[in-house]
Amino acid sequence: MTVRRLIAPVWCSLLLIPLVACGGADDGPAAPVADAGQSVTATPDGDPSAAAPAEESPAAPAVDACALVSKQEAEKLAGTPLQDPLEKPAPDRDTCTYTGPVSGPTAQVEVFVGPGAKKFLDIERELGHELTPISGAGDEAYAEDGTVFVSKGGVWVSIRLVRTDDPARYRAALETLARTTAGRL
Repeated sequence: MTVRRLIAPVWCSLLLIPLVACGGADDGPAAPVADAGQSVTATPDGDPSAAAPAEESPAAPAVDACALVSKQEAEKLAGTPLQDPLEKPAPDRDTCTYTGPVSGPTAQVEVFVGPGAKKFLDIERELGHELTPISGAGDEAYAEDGTVFVSKGGVWVSIRLVRTDDPARYRAALETLARTTAGRL
């Protein structure tokens, strides 16, 4: 075995690159590396150079986080003017963040859509945070200090408000926004 064949798998695993992308000199051509979220299958004869993308499973429709909560709604919730949203480029708009002006006050409204929102809820449960059910908001909805979680049609959304005063002050507004958001899903 050559030194390259011994080192390549270790180096590739350190870089979190699939081993198929780091073949040795005598391994033949490397199989194509798929884009994130896409799988690749080899041809029936096993020729990786002729591999084609596998059929993708149907996914939930993409939801634009900034379309779920407008800047005006975020400002109403926070009780202060906010900056234009920080968002990912289309089509991956699963997060949207409205921040307070640098001159203050401290304020931020964060909207998460999809698996990240569900994971956020799961972590809150694991930490033993008190979650209160919200009635009339989608298929399932919960509130805790400064955050609401809502699900409709299998799509989870979380809205988190960051302020430096008592979270109870914003509880009713967060629950109202959860209901509004559920109506948009």
